[in-house]
Amino acid sequence: MSLSAALSLRREAEALAAPLPPLLVAAEHLAAAVQIGGHGRRRAGAGDEFWQFRAAAAGDTARSIDWRRSARSDAQYVREREWQAAQSVHLWVDGAASMQFSGAPSRVPKAAQAQLLALALAVLMVRAGERVGLLAPPLPPRPGRAQLLQLAALLAAPGAVAGDYGTPGATGIAAHARAVFLSDFLGDTGPVEAALAAAAGRGVRGVLMQVLDPDEEAFPYDGRVIFESMGGTLRHETRQAGDLRARYLERLAARRALLGGLARAAGWQFGTSHTGQPAALALLWLYAALERGR
Repeated sequence: MSLSAALSLRREAEALAAPLPPLLVAAEHLAAAVQIGGHGRRRAGAGDEFWQFRAAAAGDTARSIDWRRSARSDAQYVREREWQAAQSVHLWVDGAASMQFSGAPSRVPKAAQAQLLALALAVLMVRAGERVGLLAPPLPPRPGRAQLLQLAALLAAPGAVAGDYGTPGATGIAAHARAVFLSDFLGDTGPVEAALAAAAGRGVRGVLMQVLDPDEEAFPYDGRVIFESMGGTLRHETRQAGDLRARYLERLAARRALLGGLARAAGWQFGTSHTGQPAALALLWLYAALERGR
């Protein structure tokens, strides 16, 4: 290929990719990097895709026999199709002020990590034939790439939720669907408990994913420090921050134990991730946890 042809091809490729939201591009790269095995929906039933042959049994009609396959042996075989049942997956990504925190310029804010994980999970779900939507801002679950474009646009849109901490809700989640809540869950746990109880009452199963910054997990502060919430409503100054470390870590562990207990009581999964870890690790766990809740 000549240099001019290569440059022309590059310009065409860039023009083709230009309309794609950068968040969707990143999410698709992340989804492609995660090797997922069988989706877990495969079993005999109504569907269009061939699944397997099985030996004919009493009750099988003559129409169900695959005579071409049966002609190659002394037995008769039935062609089974794969059972297909697309499910709805509802995503809630906390957009409150606390999610904008990052403890270092080299790390993305918690919100960016949560948005990337949510959209990459949506890519995997849509590829598997599922319907995916958002709880806030509301976007009903639908399949297809057009839905991914809408998800990316809504997730990347500016405009944080009012207040320091976000609160999930179960309004809009279809009965017997699945849901994923991504947040730091550092605010009042009452709304989380209420949302889980309401969801469980409708047969909804899902995942709580707590996303934190490494500084929020390790509390690497010492000496004089001024702690201020991202929304500016809370402020605490201390001259001996190191003395607070043990109590802080104890309270963080208690918060995680509480969230894990609430999730288990609702039949949900609970996991944690921080922005210093590869996003692929969190995505792998998130996908597997969501599948366990089917």
